[in-house]
Amino acid sequence: MKSNNKLKIFNDPIYGFITIPNSLIFDLIQHKYFQRLRRITQMGLSYLVYPGAHHTRFHHALGSMHLMQKAVNVLRFKGVTISNDEENGLLIAILLHDIGHGPFSHAMEHSIVNDISHEEISLRFMQELNEEFNGSLTLAISIFKEEYPRKFMCQLISSQLDMDRADYLKRDSFYTGVAEGNINSERLITMLNVVDDQLIVEEKGIYSVEKFLVARRFMYWQVYLHKTGIVAEQLLTRILKRAKELVQQGVQLNCSEPLNYFLTSEVNLNSFDSDTLLIFAKLDDYDILSAMKEWQYHDDFVLKNLCEMIINRDLLKIKMKKKPIEKPELIAHTNMLMEKYKISKPEADYFVFNGEITNVAYQNKKQHINILLKSGKIKDIVKASDQLNLKALSKPVTKYYMCYPKKKM
Repeated sequence: MKSNNKLKIFNDPIYGFITIPNSLIFDLIQHKYFQRLRRITQMGLSYLVYPGAHHTRFHHALGSMHLMQKAVNVLRFKGVTISNDEENGLLIAILLHDIGHGPFSHAMEHSIVNDISHEEISLRFMQELNEEFNGSLTLAISIFKEEYPRKFMCQLISSQLDMDRADYLKRDSFYTGVAEGNINSERLITMLNVVDDQLIVEEKGIYSVEKFLVARRFMYWQVYLHKTGIVAEQLLTRILKRAKELVQQGVQLNCSEPLNYFLTSEVNLNSFDSDTLLIFAKLDDYDILSAMKEWQYHDDFVLKNLCEMIINRDLLKIKMKKKPIEKPELIAHTNMLMEKYKISKPEADYFVFNGEITNVAYQNKKQHINILLKSGKIKDIVKASDQLNLKALSKPVTKYYMCYPKKKM
């Protein structure tokens, strides 16, 4: 039987060499559930805006684990006691935190599965793997679920300054070429400490935190909430919804078996059992792409046109406003489409719709990034900072959009 070297290294374009710390982590990375992340793009359809954004959830998971290794070393150096088991739990929790993402990262959550988030699916994967690995993931699951008594460990996995964000901002900035998002994650981690079981940042790291929050705001408006990216994701969600609608009407659609299962079944949190998880694990971006390539030639007017729009990057027009879209404007576009193509209102609604997007760079009401001052006092970053705009970053900014076809469709 072939024996694998379990202490391999990855050459990452962001951090250089990433070392796999032990054989359990190696076996988890080698597992088919985790290898699937190579086929899930980190930023969905953002490559239609930024051509370089083809990096995957696999890249991001490894990068987050690498930063967690650094964070553990820094905290230990500063006298924070972290056992080997706790370190392993942290590394596994951050490695698997995104394992539940479906094709193109978020589209499935709003179309062919109901009321189940990728975090909940990630937890199901971790529980399944825990059985397979004889309980080795129990501590990691406890940290992931924020049930572990040492709160700072849960904050390293999920907070406003966690290893997930520390990686994806830097990584997404690199692959999109948007320099404004390039944070110094290593500097941020070096400034971390723990006081009263809470993760804090030492005062000399305050400017790095300010840069982190400003970079996050830039990345959301310029990249994650880019208007073309919004249109593309909305179209993909509508493609899957339309496909499900047609299949339920008895229309035959060519697609892979895993995708067909989710089109023909009503899947929600209660019905998402081990069998469903196994089928979900076979589903990735390629299933959706190959289906769209087939469906662009389908007889259904809605499905055909939606697929053509994404395949050929000939998307709907989008108008962004600071105030909600007036209904007469929507009705006018809907009526025009119905008259031109002799389609029903429900069909026209696939092409004419409105929505809203909200960006909050810092959620100070939900969680805090605390700064440890030289005096020993602990202050929220907004109060500790002399940057006036940080308070503004904690206020939600909402924009409203309307999508409708260009003159030719």
